[in-house]
Amino acid sequence: MAGSSFGTIFRITTWGESHGKAIGVVIDGCPAGLPLCEEDIDRYTARRRPNGGPMSTARRETDKVQILSGVFEGKTTGTPISLMIMNEDQRSRDYSSIADSYRPGHADYGYDVKYGFRDYRGGGRSSARETAARVAAGAVAQKLLQLFGVECRAHLSAIGSVPSTDPAAMEELVQKCRSEMNSIGSTVICAVKGLPAGIGDPVFEKLDANLAKAIFSIGAVKGLDIGDGHLAATLLGSQNNDPFRIKDGKVVMETNHGGGILGGISTGSDILMTVYFKPTPSIALPQRSVNRFHEEIDMEIKGRHDPVIGARAAVVVESMVALTLVDAILLNQSARIDKVQI
Repeated sequence: MAGSSFGTIFRITTWGESHGKAIGVVIDGCPAGLPLCEEDIDRYTARRRPNGGPMSTARRETDKVQILSGVFEGKTTGTPISLMIMNEDQRSRDYSSIADSYRPGHADYGYDVKYGFRDYRGGGRSSARETAARVAAGAVAQKLLQLFGVECRAHLSAIGSVPSTDPAAMEELVQKCRSEMNSIGSTVICAVKGLPAGIGDPVFEKLDANLAKAIFSIGAVKGLDIGDGHLAATLLGSQNNDPFRIKDGKVVMETNHGGGILGGISTGSDILMTVYFKPTPSIALPQRSVNRFHEEIDMEIKGRHDPVIGARAAVVVESMVALTLVDAILLNQSARIDKVQI
């Protein structure tokens, strides 16, 4: 299977399946000398792991990370960093009844057509469980961003049409979906502060293009706005442009409709992204589908599933953005001769 690696200089490869023995990631290209321990990574994976709360699956995983290589005496060595997370709470029997059926809203059919074989236990490689490995790698990228003075944070901003400013209403909506054996979509906002101007490239390696690829590689993402995003299509040029001015001897912008990126290159303003997640496709309601024998069937999906994705996916968004930015920053070191040193 191709497509399990991401990045150019700071490059990651994730591995493992939802119901396999473990999942993990190998990070190549991390500079030597970065202080790193398992606790640094666990702070991030703890935000993604299921907690049994009203917005989470009942699956119990500690998501404790083991560093297998690439770190010695508390610092990275410059060699590949291998991270592993054990799967501790699989219930593969929940999926035996759908071994030959295609779940609505899932990748089952396309996967089967492409490979002629699929791991039906929770989606196998295409499961959201894989994102725990991305978060582990993202934690390392976040440590590097901190050294560069860059802050990257994401949070759940809405469930359905209910904003996060009304948590009681959000929880009520989720509980209603649970009681009706249904799910609901969600929105996540990510902001990057402190990224200097000049990061990214103007043609095929645009910063916004690479961020879009990173975000859309997360399962269930169906939309992304950077800055004004799709609303820019309703504005006049005079409304959408961000005027330049000088403040404390530096070039700044009065507004930030562009979301911190113009022409594929960062402007020095905050990078602002809004990410839209579809409802969790695994729902317990009866649904019409077909099986691999081309028979029309009625099916009910068993197992333990999140009623809403964005609550646990915010840190995944954050991690993919951090991975993209670190790679872009390292690539940028070769852009000008006065920045090339030996």
